[in-house]
Amino acid sequence: MKLDEDLQAIQEVRDALVEAKAAQKLLEAMPQQQIDDIVRRMAQAAEADAARLGALATEETGFGKPLDKKAKNLFVARDVHEAIKDMKTVGIIRRDEAKQVWEVAQPMGVVAAIIPSTNPTSTVLFKCLIALKSRNAIVISPHPSAIRCSIQAADVMRRAAEQAGAPAGVIRCLSSPSMEATGELMRHKLTDVILATGGTGMVKAAYSSGKPAYGVGPGNVPVYIHRSANLAQAARWIVQSKSFDYGTICASEQALVVDQEVKAQLQRELTKQGAFFLNEDQKRRIAGIIATGKGLNPQIVGKSPQAIAALAGIEVPADAAVLVAEESEVGLAFPWSIEKLSPLLALYTVNDWREGCRKCIELLELGGLGHTLGIHCEDTAVIEAFGLEKPASRIVVNSGTTFGGIGATTGILPSMTLGCGSFGNNITSDNIGPMHLLNIKRVAFGIREMPPSETPKSEATANVASLAERAAQSIGGLEKLGINREEVARIVQSVLAEMQVR
Repeated sequence: MKLDEDLQAIQEVRDALVEAKAAQKLLEAMPQQQIDDIVRRMAQAAEADAARLGALATEETGFGKPLDKKAKNLFVARDVHEAIKDMKTVGIIRRDEAKQVWEVAQPMGVVAAIIPSTNPTSTVLFKCLIALKSRNAIVISPHPSAIRCSIQAADVMRRAAEQAGAPAGVIRCLSSPSMEATGELMRHKLTDVILATGGTGMVKAAYSSGKPAYGVGPGNVPVYIHRSANLAQAARWIVQSKSFDYGTICASEQALVVDQEVKAQLQRELTKQGAFFLNEDQKRRIAGIIATGKGLNPQIVGKSPQAIAALAGIEVPADAAVLVAEESEVGLAFPWSIEKLSPLLALYTVNDWREGCRKCIELLELGGLGHTLGIHCEDTAVIEAFGLEKPASRIVVNSGTTFGGIGATTGILPSMTLGCGSFGNNITSDNIGPMHLLNIKRVAFGIREMPPSETPKSEATANVASLAERAAQSIGGLEKLGINREEVARIVQSVLAEMQVR
């Protein structure tokens, strides 16, 4: 019965969390050197199995290319590991000698990891790596269409970690990830933080769970090509980036916005690199299959240009790497303007960078706020204007946005989870890494005295009056001299005022 299956799935979640919580306490007690050795062994295992896991992901989901899935797995095993391997995540991680403040790292506890179908194995490898680097346990909820490859990726990480000395149960992957089970995982009292990568609905569920959550919003990445750009180079990078794994990385280009002055030249350069420009009929036919209702049609996600064309009832060249359609409008009524997660590109024409700026913002507001923007340009002033004005967390300059956004070809932190900041209703605009899974405590030494509070003026006046009264009382027999007590008090007050008693 369905009810029995749901109950079993929920029980699996609870059992996994209990086991993970106990394992995390043991992991937390390990020194930095042992943690680093565990993470290193995990990265080596991920590298060794990168090809097998990549092929399995494509076979199970039907998305992307096995070789590119392998490349994403290798990116985690090599680039991500290289970036995090020397991070201090145990004990005192920083000392500010001048301010006498020590920063102490403490793990958050148990991470609930939600995995997408578009990048299942690479995301599992990535989240396991950063979780254990920060001494957290992790319970993985795979996408229902990527269960087998996600479980195998988790098993690769689990075996390597345990062989290196990590406690059993520190990495768990659910075998029945129903909506009910995933909801239980996100809301359960033993879950400490959520790493949610997936659709908008899943990210919203993570944020409404009552737990701290890192979610990532959709990417509708516009790329502006300025008249100063190296067009041959830009075209090569764009096609390489957009065709990678058939566009399944959310940082991939979705629309090109080009200056009218260089449009024809850019089209020639894109064609040389394998882009195929659709005529109006072809554009209309493919537009008809891009969306279903208000959402993206899953049948085109991660598919080749030829498969998408066949679905639309048209033919394109066998060597076409990307399909491009000219567009002028932005909105849900114009499917070419939305995030397509496939090798489909819209092409917009503008008169100058200011108009390009407005068009890029319009595209981001449609569905990619806070994610990524690309610009190909040699004019520093224009690059700066784009960087300052755009509601995007990553401004990728003169590089493919797929690779630049994840930190493969830029200097930002290599990551498979890209925050969109408050623009995209996310808690951070960072590329997520181990430091986001740590509580940082501060041991702060006293370095200065707190100055004494000044006595209020009214209180000082009362003190002077009281002192004068006491002085007057202590002087005996003044009445005999014809001096009363009130006169003595006035004399004492006058003397004290001259002495600047406050």
